[in-house]
Amino acid sequence: MKKVVLTFGFLSGGLSALMMCGTLPFMEKIGYDRGLIVGYTAIVISFLFVYFGIRSYRDNVLGGRISFGRGLAVGLLITLISCACYVAAWQILYRNFMPDFMDKFNAQMLNELKSSGASEAEVQAAAQEGEKFKILLANPLINIAFTLIEPLPVGLLITFISAAVLRRKQGGPPVAAL
Repeated sequence: MKKVVLTFGFLSGGLSALMMCGTLPFMEKIGYDRGLIVGYTAIVISFLFVYFGIRSYRDNVLGGRISFGRGLAVGLLITLISCACYVAAWQILYRNFMPDFMDKFNAQMLNELKSSGASEAEVQAAAQEGEKFKILLANPLINIAFTLIEPLPVGLLITFISAAVLRRKQGGPPVAAL
């Protein structure tokens, strides 16, 4: 199991990190709202390796049979490795190449708020919240926790679906999925 988990975990994590490095420089040009869509699409695509990892483990190691629980275990390990790669990539980018990311993000949010017709009091309140969040993210552990929240739910969902779809009690055709 170790080889399959490490292989597919690092493939998934490498892809998500690569996609992050490829899209973050363009965030200001495409807008943070579109960047969010692109980012989560990249995360979903990278987590397809969870499906392929569980399938590879089932077919190549277990002879075509896998329980939901074993598939879930394999998928969770792949997901955790992938998430660790994603978090590491963000920490490297954020700390070394984009130290002004939160300033730019807050400025963009305030501009959107102003253009939507918000009152000056609402804009000031949002500016204060943005500044508090920036200070909060200066703590590496909190930054890691917030970063982990992005890919982990997606990975868990794909793991559950993949384990359910790929389970087989016999070496024959797949059992009907949920």
